[in-house]
Amino acid sequence: MTQNENGTLSNVNQSSSHSGIRYWGKVELIEEGETYKINRLEIKPKHSMKAQIHYHRSEHWVVVSGVAKVTCGNEEILLNRNESTYVPPATLHKVENPGFIELVILEVQNGEYLGEDDIERPLDLTLV
Repeated sequence: MTQNENGTLSNVNQSSSHSGIRYWGKVELIEEGETYKINRLEIKPKHSMKAQIHYHRSEHWVVVSGVAKVTCGNEEILLNRNESTYVPPATLHKVENPGFIELVILEVQNGEYLGEDDIERPLDLTLV
């Protein structure tokens, strides 16, 4: 449920420039508040997001279907359905789908600033 300008609650998904098709799959904004954002991520088989850092937010990822290969700092883990991980602020991270079926993740972003300009994709930094 989201609250509109009049203070009434609504189940309507809010649209955002953050939602849409990406080279790795797609992202759908489910709900957004002042200090949080909930997204549904679909990552195609054998695809991955580029490594990135956010300085003003953390992220919680819950795998809904498929298998996620998550690199967070110097740690690499595999997550199956119903498993989750936490990405602290200022930590280089990425997620990939090593499997043959679509990977679906619910992502909860939390922080004082959630703007898309808080994404840094360092080209000279590598993960594991």
